[in-house]
Amino acid sequence: MQNFKEVVETGYQFKGKSIIIGAGMIDGKAQEGLQVKVPLKTLNRHGLIAGATGTGKTKSLQKLVEGLSKNGVSVLLMDVKGDLSGLAMPGAMNPIIEERARYANDTWQAAGFPVELMSLSDQDGVRLRATVTEFGPILFSKILGLNETQQSVLALIFKFCDDQALPLVDLDDLKKIFLYIGGEGKSSLEAEYGQVSPATIGTIQRKIIELEGQGANLFFGEPSFEVKDLLRKDIQGRGFVHIIRLDDIQNKPKLFSTFMLQLLSEVYENFPERGDADQPELVIFIDEAHLVFSEASSVLVNQLEQVVKLIRSKGVGVFFCTQSPSDIPSGVLGQLGLKIQHALRAFTAKDRKDIKLVAENYPISDFYKVDETITRMGIGEAFVTALNEKGIPTPLVHTLMTSPESRMDIINEEEKARILSNSVLFHKYNQVINRESAYEILSKKIEDATVIKEQKANEIANQKQEIEQAKIQEKIRKEQEKEDIRLARERERLEREEAKRRSKSIENVLLNNVKRQLTNTVGREVSRGLLGALKSFLKR
Repeated sequence: MQNFKEVVETGYQFKGKSIIIGAGMIDGKAQEGLQVKVPLKTLNRHGLIAGATGTGKTKSLQKLVEGLSKNGVSVLLMDVKGDLSGLAMPGAMNPIIEERARYANDTWQAAGFPVELMSLSDQDGVRLRATVTEFGPILFSKILGLNETQQSVLALIFKFCDDQALPLVDLDDLKKIFLYIGGEGKSSLEAEYGQVSPATIGTIQRKIIELEGQGANLFFGEPSFEVKDLLRKDIQGRGFVHIIRLDDIQNKPKLFSTFMLQLLSEVYENFPERGDADQPELVIFIDEAHLVFSEASSVLVNQLEQVVKLIRSKGVGVFFCTQSPSDIPSGVLGQLGLKIQHALRAFTAKDRKDIKLVAENYPISDFYKVDETITRMGIGEAFVTALNEKGIPTPLVHTLMTSPESRMDIINEEEKARILSNSVLFHKYNQVINRESAYEILSKKIEDATVIKEQKANEIANQKQEIEQAKIQEKIRKEQEKEDIRLARERERLEREEAKRRSKSIENVLLNNVKRQLTNTVGREVSRGLLGALKSFLKR
C-alpha cells in the first residue's frame, strides 16, 4: 500500500499549475489525500474520455472544463446530447460531492462559469458559419469524398470564380456556378481552361446536394465565424466556455465532421505558433466523438489525423469523449496524452475481447489487472493516465473522480434567454449578411443571357416572318404579273377581234355603197337603154 501511494504521489507531482480530478484508489477503496492531477502544460497534447453510458464521462469532462476555465484557458465544447449547458450555473452540494472532495483534498465551491451558447442550425445560440471560399477546393473535396479527377475539376471551378470575381459564399453560389458553366458560361470556361466532362460536373453536383440535405446550407454563409473570438476571458480572468448545441444533428454526421474539420483547420491557420507554453490557449472537447468518424471517408480521417498532430504547436488541445477507444482511429488515438477511462461492460464474448484490447492501450500497472478492474468500476470512477511536464506518461491510477462545481443538469429556458441576451457574440453573428455573391452575379448574367437569347430569337423570328412575307408578296407579285399578262393578251385578242370586226364592218359599208352605186348606175343605163329602145320602136 505504501509503495502504491509513493508511486502515485511521485508520478503526479508537477512543478507548474495542475487540475485536481480525483483521489487514487487501490483494492476498490479511495485513499484520502492521494491526489490525481493533470498538468496544464500538457493539455495541448490532446486526450480521451471514454466509458460506457452512465459511467460518468460527462461529469469528468465537466470537471476538466471547469479547471481549464478557472486557469484562464478558453474552451470549445461540442454538446451532442444537450446536457452540458449546466456549466453556466452553480451546482448544489450533497454528501457524495462532499465525500469526493474530502478524499481528493480538494476545495469544492458551487460556481457557474462564463458560457456562450452556439449553434450550427436554427437552434437559439451564436450562429457558426463559414464561406465556401474559406474551405477552399482541397478541403471541400475531402468533405465531399471526391476522387482526383473530380477534385481537379472543383479546383478549376474555384480558380474560374476567383478570376471572374465571383465570391463563393454559400452552397447556392456553388450550385449556381455549376449551372452556369453547363449553360451560358460553358464557352467562356472552355476557352480559358479547357473542356470539363458533364459527367464529372453531375457527380459533384449530386454530392453537394447530399451535403445540403444534411443541413450544410445553414452552416455555409456570412458572417463567417472568426476563431479569434474563442479566446475570451471574463472580468475574473476565467476562460469562456463555448458550448455548441448539436443535439439536433446527431443524424447528420457529415455536417458534424464537416464543421469539425473546418474549425480545426481555421484554428491551425489563424493561431500563431506558441512553442512550449505553460498552458494551452484553447481546448476543444468533442462529445460523442464517434459521430465525427462514423461516416467520414479515409481521406477525411487522414486530414483530421494530420490536423490533430500539428495543432498542438498552436497551443490547442483536442479531447475526444466517446464510449470506447475503438471509436477513435488508431492514428488519432496514438496522439492522445491524457486518458480517462470509465467502466466498460462485458455482456458478450466480443465485449470481453474488446476490453482486453482497450486494456492494452494503457501503461502496464503493478497494482491492477486492468481488463478485470475496468468492468468493476463504479459510477464516477475511472482509470487515469496523463503526460507529465516532460511528456512521460504518468502511472495508471484507478481514480475516484471529484464532482463538478457547476450544475450537473441542463439550464431552463429563462436562464438560456438571459445568457443569450448578455452575449456579445450573439449580437455579432446572428445578423445574416446576404451580400452580392456568385449566385446573384450569375443569376443576373443568366437572366441577361436569357434576355439576349430571347431578343435574338425574336429577331430571327421576325426575320423569318419578314422573309415569309416577302416570299408571299413575291408570289402575289408574280401571280399578278401573270394575271396582267393574261389580261393584256386577252385585251389584245379582243382588240384584234374588235379591229377585225370593225374592218369587216367598213368593208361591208363600202361594198354596200359600191353595190348601191353600181345598182344606181346600171339602173340608169338600163333605163336609158329601155327608153332609147322604146323611142326607136315608136318611130317605126
